[in-house]
Amino acid sequence: MRNLIPCRSLGWLRPRRVALMGIAAALLAGCAASPSPSVGPIDAIDAIVVEEMQRQRIPGMAVAVVQRGQVVRAAGFGLANVEHVVPVTTSTVFQTGSLAKQLTAVAVMLQVEDGLLDLDGSITRHFPGAPDSWKGITVRHLLTHTSGIPNYDERLLDYRKDYTEDQLVQFAFGLQPEFPAGSRWSYSDTGYVLLGALVRKASGRFYGDVLRERVFGPLGMASARVISEEDIVLHRAGGYRLDGETLKNQAWVAPTLNTTADGSLYLSLQDWLAWERALRQRAVLGAASWEQVFTPVRLNSGQSFPHGFGWELGDGSGPAGYRHEGAWQGFQTAYLHATEADLSVIVLSNLAEAKPMHIAERLAQICLPEPKPTAPQVQAGPDPLPAARGSASSCR
Repeated sequence: MRNLIPCRSLGWLRPRRVALMGIAAALLAGCAASPSPSVGPIDAIDAIVVEEMQRQRIPGMAVAVVQRGQVVRAAGFGLANVEHVVPVTTSTVFQTGSLAKQLTAVAVMLQVEDGLLDLDGSITRHFPGAPDSWKGITVRHLLTHTSGIPNYDERLLDYRKDYTEDQLVQFAFGLQPEFPAGSRWSYSDTGYVLLGALVRKASGRFYGDVLRERVFGPLGMASARVISEEDIVLHRAGGYRLDGETLKNQAWVAPTLNTTADGSLYLSLQDWLAWERALRQRAVLGAASWEQVFTPVRLNSGQSFPHGFGWELGDGSGPAGYRHEGAWQGFQTAYLHATEADLSVIVLSNLAEAKPMHIAERLAQICLPEPKPTAPQVQAGPDPLPAARGSASSCR
C-alpha cells in the first residue's frame, strides 16, 4: 500500500553548505498553509502536517489516520534522508523508540500463554543472581513500570560501549529499587531491557526473533525488525537533531544498545498499519491476554494507575483509549487510539525535537466529535515522568 507523497515542506531546511531551496520549492508546490472548514479530511490532514513540519522544522514524516478500519490517510511527507534527498513514503523505515514497548509486551505475553512465564511470579526465578531486594518484583511490575527499578540513562551507561545482554542484566542488579514493587509508578526503560532478557531465558530465543516469527511474519509486517547498522535495510530513514539553527545527524550509540527490548525496532508506516489491524482484531494473543494488556495497573494501595502493558491508558480527562510515544537517536514517534470513535493516528518523524503526539492530537480532532484526547496526568511521586525513548532526551 504505497501512497503518492503529498506536499512536503522543507523551506526551513538550510544545513550549512547544503542547497535545498530548489527542491523545497518543488515539494511545496500546491501545499496549503492551514486547513479551512470547507476542505475534506485528507486536505485538512495534509495541511496540519505541513504546518507542523514547518513550525517544528521536521525533515520528514509518515502519517496515518484510520477510522473504523478504513484508512483515511496514509502518506509520507518531506525527506527520509536529507543528504541524499530521498523522500518519505509509506515504506520508509523509522526507528520506533519506546513505541516498541507494546511489541515487547506482546513477546512477553506469548511466553505467558505458553506457560513459560508467570505474570505474578517473582522475576528472581529467572534471575538467580538478582539482589534480595528484587524478590517481590514480578513480570507484571516490569510491564507496568511499577517495579521500582530505576530508569537508566547516559549518566549510568556509556552509550558508546557495547554491552552483552548479561552485562546489562548485571548492571541492573546494581540499581537500588526506588520504592517497594507495586507501590508506585515510575517509567523504567531498565525494566523493559530486563523483559527482553526474560523472553530469552523463558523461550531460549532472542526477543527480536520471537517477534519476527510470531508477530511480524504472520501479520505481514515485512520491514519490521530489530535495528542494525551493519545490515542492508531498505528504505531506512536518517535521524536528525537541531544544533541551534543547524540540522545535524543523530548521535551515535553502540550497536548492541540498539537491540534492547525497551525500544530498538525499525517499522514503516505500512508495518504500523498492519499492527493497527491486528490490535483492532485482537490478533496474535488470546482475549484474556489482551484484557491484561489494556487493564490499568492496580497499585498496592488498591488505586489504579492509567498504564497497561506498554500503553498509557485513558484517565477520564479525554476520550477513552490508549496511546504511547517514542524517542531515540533523532526519531520521535506517536500512536494514539480513541476507542469510542474507533480512531487511530500514527505519526513517525525523524527529528529529535519533534512533538508527534501534539500532531496526532490535532489530526484526531478532524475525526473526533469530542475535544481532542489529552495525555494521562501521570503522577509518579516526586520523580517527573522521564522522557525515555518517549521524548527528545538521550534516554529511550
